[in-house]
Amino acid sequence: MNPSLARLRPYPFQRLQTLLAGVTPPAVSPISLSIGEPQHATPEVIRRALIDHLDGLSTYPATAGLDDLRTALASWFERRFGVPPLDPDANVLPVNGTREALFALAQALVDGAQRAPVVVCPNPFYQIYEGAALLAGAEPVFLNQTQRTGFDFDLDSVTEDQWRRTQLMYVCTPGNPTGRVLTLDAWRGIFERADRHGFVIASDECYSEIYPDEDHAPLGALEAAHRLGRDGYPNLVVFSSLSKRSNAPGLRSGAVAGDADVLRQFLLYRTYHGSAMSTVVQRASIAAWADEAHVRENRTRYREKFAAVVPVLGSVLDAREPDAGFYLWARVPGGDDERFATALFEATHVTVLPGQYLARDAHGINPGHGYVRMALVADASACAEGARRIVEFCR
Repeated sequence: MNPSLARLRPYPFQRLQTLLAGVTPPAVSPISLSIGEPQHATPEVIRRALIDHLDGLSTYPATAGLDDLRTALASWFERRFGVPPLDPDANVLPVNGTREALFALAQALVDGAQRAPVVVCPNPFYQIYEGAALLAGAEPVFLNQTQRTGFDFDLDSVTEDQWRRTQLMYVCTPGNPTGRVLTLDAWRGIFERADRHGFVIASDECYSEIYPDEDHAPLGALEAAHRLGRDGYPNLVVFSSLSKRSNAPGLRSGAVAGDADVLRQFLLYRTYHGSAMSTVVQRASIAAWADEAHVRENRTRYREKFAAVVPVLGSVLDAREPDAGFYLWARVPGGDDERFATALFEATHVTVLPGQYLARDAHGINPGHGYVRMALVADASACAEGARRIVEFCR
């Protein structure tokens, strides 16, 4: 077996299950705020497209996807981020959700023959980044995102030797779990490091379509690169998904866009990896990427939940509305996130995720310690009731 498998840590939800084992909650309806799984109904436009194209089950799909899907993806990235026309045959690829693609990129990209390769990750972070780095034979190096710095990156916290050995940098914007959207200045600094040391940037933007102000969509990496004159998006790959945008996590449909040279090699890897998307799913994805009405409705529902929950929780917790995304990254009283999550569950049957499970010790701290993540994915009444119980518990 690959010896690096022994270096993988339990997933956060496994750790939460272990933490709460043997704890008996009260006999009230359970409310889960721990898992970021969208609970809104999948739009009819996607359901109908799936049904209408079931004959696609009789054919093997191409790894590069249908021409119509790549054209739809290129058009969406152009509309959403205001970038010049993308080449559907070179600048975009369909993927089976961002999780699969984020992991696969590291396997295709990391050159283990080089001296001690490094993959830079945000901290706290989506655990796939770390696992992908380890199984690719690289060392994960973490960039802490803390309240002290407004959850921005301190690029200088990574040593020059580590930057020289870096082959891949994962970025998550809007951030999971912090909700922070990177600014143009932040991107300028990241691009400068990538140019200097030659590494690839993987920008995970699966929460980019959930934001509070309809007139101010979050800045994305493609848009930042375009505004900074980076023609061709050198060493940049952006990841987007229908899971959160379109409430279709079970569709396992996403997209990557960016540097044509990187994507050409990534497609070669994927051809052998066996990651072609079903033609049925491709047709449903075309319908989803072409429709924005359901996405605007989705944002409205999340806004309503934040408006109902944040002012209530604000009386007992430091729980600020994020720049974008559907998480609250809340500082807990007493500073012990595991103890808070356990006692809250035991007293209220509300489940939240300890922040330390989403982070690693780096630069002398675990930046998730003392926080819990709350996912406002349930319906509005359940989220409001969860907030009410948390306030009652804290008081």
